[in-house]
Amino acid sequence: MVAFSVGEEELAGLDTAPLVGHLAAWNYFMSVETPENAAFIKKWRAFIKNAKRVTNDPMEAHFIGFNMWVQAVEQAGTTDVDAVRQAMYGQKVKNLTGGTAVMNTNHHLSKPVLIGEIQPNGQFDIVWRTKDVVPGDAWSDFIPESKKLTADWTFPWVCGNCESPRFGKAVPAGL
Repeated sequence: MVAFSVGEEELAGLDTAPLVGHLAAWNYFMSVETPENAAFIKKWRAFIKNAKRVTNDPMEAHFIGFNMWVQAVEQAGTTDVDAVRQAMYGQKVKNLTGGTAVMNTNHHLSKPVLIGEIQPNGQFDIVWRTKDVVPGDAWSDFIPESKKLTADWTFPWVCGNCESPRFGKAVPAGL
């Protein structure tokens, strides 16, 4: 069985014995062995003053998102939402799994995909991972109704669910 919404945080409060061997798919697992991940876990546990708390995929996503936002604010030279949104596209941040996350124009990240096997201690043994990042896609090409849709938030599209451009506000000079 493969789960798409069971991670370390959920397993921390469960008897994992009946779940051992089940699989989960995420972009991050706490058990990833990289210097970046080890530093992140250490910093998190020191911050919350609890050496047993786990990290999880949503935490890594926020780590990436916040760092991308900081870079975009610095690039835009302002915290104006429209200017920062335009500066977000193409931002790159080293993720905790050893690769680089990229912000796409559809507001989705390109990240690696990992499959982990649940262990008795509530962690995951990574049994498979993509060779490279997988481009984030807002719409499925396999569903006829969404195949023709575009998600593109760059000027002039400014749309997450459209078949043709919807013109937005002008982009600030310099972006």
